[in-house]
Amino acid sequence: MGSGERRAGAGWRLPLVSPGRERGGAVGRAGAGLAVMADDRDGRLRTEGSSDGSGPAGGGAGDPPAGAAAMGGEMLLNVGLLALALLAAYRLYLRWGTRSGPGGAARQNQAAALPRMKRRDFSLEQLREFDGTRNPRILLAVNGKVFDVTKGSKFYGPEGPYGIFAGRDASRGLATFCLDKDALRDEYDDLSDLNAVQMESVREWEMQFKEKYDYVGRLLKPGEEPSEYTDEEDTKDHTKQE
Repeated sequence: MGSGERRAGAGWRLPLVSPGRERGGAVGRAGAGLAVMADDRDGRLRTEGSSDGSGPAGGGAGDPPAGAAAMGGEMLLNVGLLALALLAAYRLYLRWGTRSGPGGAARQNQAAALPRMKRRDFSLEQLREFDGTRNPRILLAVNGKVFDVTKGSKFYGPEGPYGIFAGRDASRGLATFCLDKDALRDEYDDLSDLNAVQMESVREWEMQFKEKYDYVGRLLKPGEEPSEYTDEEDTKDHTKQE
């Protein structure tokens, strides 16, 4: 052992550095955060107590970095969100997508084969017969007008998102954006409790139905007699819609 070295335990050799050279020398204080070169008797030098955490003082070599743990947690979260999205999409497919299958196609073909309905008026009871289940034809009423929406059965059929309106007066539900049974009335609904904005919404819906679907007749008030329509009036009206 030379005069410039002092043994600091088995296998360790600490260079003797004068106080004046601690900060300027290649090897610093053997305290917290500064490196000390050590010999493990195998001819190799390693750093102990390095400030970058690569040695024993900064954690074991096998410990995973904090960044890797965070990335792993984020990946698990993304996988979980993806699984939830796929589950939601699958449920939507089971509910709506299967309508385009054999059963849905058969209903569409049956609706397309129906002849155009002749003009007539309906009471509420008569209207309920055309809900797409008891009768393949689907009718609904908006603002006192009855429309044949059979060609839109994927929307207004028994399994459609607006199927609750099939065979019923849809005015209140469309005006209030409500798809619950609370929007349906078993008695004639004069809509007198709706405000101006809601009534304007009803009229807008009526215009949209007139543009897209066949107008069949009027929804009768209690005690009102149905009108008798001639073939000429019926043909004239259908021609006007086309």
